[in-house]
Amino acid sequence: MLVTFDLPVETKQQRAAATKFRLALLDLGFEMSQFSNYLRFCKGKEQFEAYVRKIETHLPSMGNVYIFPFTDRQYENIVRFSDQGRRTPQKNPGQLALF
Repeated sequence: MLVTFDLPVETKQQRAAATKFRLALLDLGFEMSQFSNYLRFCKGKEQFEAYVRKIETHLPSMGNVYIFPFTDRQYENIVRFSDQGRRTPQKNPGQLALF
């Protein structure tokens, strides 16, 4: 899933709310793709919906937040460039291994 947002940061309170929201996403296991774009792998629609509800509890009072679901195939087909070079596609995470 992809969470992307545009939050106001004009006042000290707005900046604090935006930072709190970003930190909440990290605490939920998201990885930062860009400053306002966070990604997380979900195992299915039920888990996606569960994370939507969790994110909803952390929404700041102002701004826009969009949440996009991706299928495994769509995620693997994302084209990524970094430092002007094309990067290899990311694979979906495999099953977790416990040691």
